[in-house]
Amino acid sequence: MERTAAKGVLSHLCLLEVQARSRRNQTQQQQQSRVKELKAQLEALIVRKERLKAEIQAHKELQKLRLSMDKQNAPEEDENMDDDSENSTLLRTMARHTQLKDLLYAHHLIGGYDIIRIRQGKGVCVSITTAYEAIYLDTYNLEINLKPKVRINRHNIPPFIPLNVLAEQTNVERDINGFLDTVTQHLNAFAGRKQQLKLVKEQHKSVEVMESNVLCSILVLLFTVPREKTAVLCTLEYNDHTRCLPTRVLFESEDKQLPDSPQWKKNCNLLMETPVHRALLIMRKAGNIV
Repeated sequence: MERTAAKGVLSHLCLLEVQARSRRNQTQQQQQSRVKELKAQLEALIVRKERLKAEIQAHKELQKLRLSMDKQNAPEEDENMDDDSENSTLLRTMARHTQLKDLLYAHHLIGGYDIIRIRQGKGVCVSITTAYEAIYLDTYNLEINLKPKVRINRHNIPPFIPLNVLAEQTNVERDINGFLDTVTQHLNAFAGRKQQLKLVKEQHKSVEVMESNVLCSILVLLFTVPREKTAVLCTLEYNDHTRCLPTRVLFESEDKQLPDSPQWKKNCNLLMETPVHRALLIMRKAGNIV
């Protein structure tokens, strides 16, 4: 009887332990999911902040332009200037041209596109300029037929960006702006990854680029640990082609314990959350790499 009771108690304790472990696992998964959600929210807020900064700058430039135009059109100046003179006409034309250029630039800064109507309104040509860290990079052109139906005609966008797939996913027939926003996101992410690779080669001569592809979606670097002179192979995978940051970082070394050490786990997180050229600078200053 006592043995049966003891077995019953042990069974109950085992069940409680299993339930406790299950709750811990669920809690950890929920925490990880919450962390990912917060990181995504933070990234969205950063993008929004940069866009607002661009809008503020654009409004400042437009305000300066309006003041300048007001001064040029002041009555005192009009009295001193012959309205029929060629100089007067030329100056007014130049001022208007400058105003239109600044308006176009402001429109581009706040998320607009440079669009030209072609074939008597049956199509448009869209120019998308990429940028990274406030530096303008490549410009791509996209010709879209509007009639009889919306269809991509000609373009110089890299073939590894799946335009037809994106057009289908965003329903370009009904939401052409959504399609252009998605294409711009892919192009800017590609331009950012490409620019990061360029900066790594320029700023980090001791880091060897072992492998990269045309899409810049994979990058393999070779580091050297200062004291032990141990070589570390670092693979960065960018599986989300709409972002400039890697989705996976992997370290390989003859020292099997090195990748799992606390410091190199921190380096892994750093590379996941920081552009690679900046992360390498931090790692070098900390004495983790040569």
